[in-house]
Amino acid sequence: MATAFSQQEKGIFGVNNWLNNWTEFQPKLNDYGEATEILTGTINKDTKLFKRNVYLLVGNVFVTNNATLSIEPGTVVLGDFETKGTLIIAKGATLVADGLETDPIVFTSNRNRKKPGDWGGLVILGDAPTNKFGNGSAAGLFPQLSPDYYSNLNFGGTNAYSHSGIIRFVRIEYAGTRINRGLYRPSFTAAGLGKTTLVNHVMISFSGGTAFEVWGGEFEMNNVVAHKSSELDFAFNYGAQIDMSNTLAVRSPYASHSSGSRSMRIISYDNESEIDFSKPGTNVVASNLTIINKTEDLSGDIEKGLIKEAIFIGSNAGLDMTRTVISGFSPAVMFDQKVKVNQESLDRIKFSEMYFNNCNGNIFVENFANNDDLENWYGNPSFFNVYSKGLDTETFIDIFNRKRPDFRLRINQIMATNDIGD
Repeated sequence: MATAFSQQEKGIFGVNNWLNNWTEFQPKLNDYGEATEILTGTINKDTKLFKRNVYLLVGNVFVTNNATLSIEPGTVVLGDFETKGTLIIAKGATLVADGLETDPIVFTSNRNRKKPGDWGGLVILGDAPTNKFGNGSAAGLFPQLSPDYYSNLNFGGTNAYSHSGIIRFVRIEYAGTRINRGLYRPSFTAAGLGKTTLVNHVMISFSGGTAFEVWGGEFEMNNVVAHKSSELDFAFNYGAQIDMSNTLAVRSPYASHSSGSRSMRIISYDNESEIDFSKPGTNVVASNLTIINKTEDLSGDIEKGLIKEAIFIGSNAGLDMTRTVISGFSPAVMFDQKVKVNQESLDRIKFSEMYFNNCNGNIFVENFANNDDLENWYGNPSFFNVYSKGLDTETFIDIFNRKRPDFRLRINQIMATNDIGD
């Protein structure tokens, strides 16, 4: 990799500090009070939640029958610990959770001492295409659910412009409950969401499972934050076509499960038999991401097996990533062992204007120690990729940081907190 310092924008940036006001990196310090209203069962007609109330999400709450659930800015919804409260927006229904920068909508645990996985999370199911044969189902996330509800868990279809709502200026805290041994529900599951669905300014903190799980669909994810997830920060599967930009992921080896979870996984299937290879595989276009592993002893944590690669890319999947910071992983990127290092794969998996910082290796194929071909390819000066060993607080290389020190101060504050979610 080239080692010359680059002045091109890398990592999260903005004309204004978009992390201000609506984010919270130490959510356990907040007391949202007791619930005044209960949400349970099925919502089958248009319903609105108001800021003046605090809502308790009890059990699996379904929004069905093409109904719209609207949530007023500043509203707090508590996920019930005992019943693992989960909100499911069925295909055809809509969630309008449109908060404000100064008044975000908050989904969090109802426990006094909150921990990752306290409650279920948010599941939104749409009608946009996937690469599966027929429709998909999220029933695997609900193994104890009565079969009568399974029809409300279908996703996928033919409408690339399908609209499942607006999720903006929203925080989701301590979700991602354990389903069974080794399996956790994601905090935010987006399955078959179409182009007209809006997902931006969403922060997921201390997820017990994956923070953002995306199955199929085609939409944009901008200005989103994953903070100290126990499993993956971002998982893309089943032919998802995603544009994401200006995104921050902060990991901690001591908040992760013992497997040492990655930040991002991009695959096209779990089992080859369930997908149609004539349909597009998963493809992610990503720019201006900052992915940091917060640790005071990188080499020691790597030796203990607590840290894995930042990004894993499966066969038949694509990634076009640019102007992104990846810091503190082992290595930065891993290809599935089925990915052949040839022109077809290299055209499908692109890295340009990257800043690889403090990583134990750069780009490898799984189970292959020799990565000379990949180093030669991605190290070509025409890609402007940079390899460095420096402080994380210095990895935000963009015009905005040089002009506005408050953004760098905010990052320093984030990196200084040792909160691991309990």
